[in-house]
Order: sequence, then structure tokens, then C-alpha cells
Amino acid sequence: MKIILILLSITTLSFSTVLDEYLNNLEKKVLKEEKNFKGFDYKRGEEIFTSSHIGKKGKEISCTSCHGINLNESHKNFFTGKVIKPLSPKVNKERFTSKKQIDKWLKRNFIDVYKKEGSSLEKGDVITYITNKE
Repeated sequence: MKIILILLSITTLSFSTVLDEYLNNLEKKVLKEEKNFKGFDYKRGEEIFTSSHIGKKGKEISCTSCHGINLNESHKNFFTGKVIKPLSPKVNKERFTSKKQIDKWLKRNFIDVYKKEGSSLEKGDVITYITNKE
């Protein structure tokens, strides 16, 4: 039992350490551009995540087109039909454990939906929404 608790603690610490460091780096970038920055915002992140746009291949999509509204469940990619594991790190412990993966998927998904790379503020808001959504 002690081993399981130790492993769970290490996994949780790894997730929060990588994510906290990533968000801190985004915050530093935002502060250089916006001196009145008060922190990342769940509501702004929700708006970014749920709003529809003409994105990749001229199709109207949003982040929910592939990840759904319930981030605790698997969904299918809008374009390929491939199953995407739950986005919530609360149920998918693989999420937000690698800076390289966070960068890769945020960049790709912003380009797919918005046809542009997201700003540091947008990325921080979306991550705040994803990691705090029930």
C-alpha cells in the first residue's frame, strides 16, 4: 500500500511540476506584453475552447469537435475518426506531463481550429480551463 501511495505522489508531483513550470513560463511571457495581467482565466479559456471557427480544411470546428464537452471521456478526432483519450489530467495521467507534448499539441490544435498559433495568454487560459473543468 505504501508503494502505491508513493508512486501516486510521484505521478501527481510530476504532473503538477511540469504544468506549473509551463504555466509560469507562459505567465512571464504575458507579463512582458501586458503589465496589468492578473492571471489566467477559466472563463476566457472556456470561450476559446468552446467557440466555433472556420478552421482546418475550411470546416467549422472548435476544440470540442475533437475533445467534446466532457473532458473526462474519450472522443473521436473530427477529421480522422481516431479515438482521443480524455483530455482531463484528472482521469488521464499522461496529460500535461511533458513540456514538449504540451507545446506540440497546443500549437497543432490552435492552428487546426484558429489557423494561427495561440498566444501565451490564450494557451494559459485554455490550460486553466482544461485542468479545472469538472
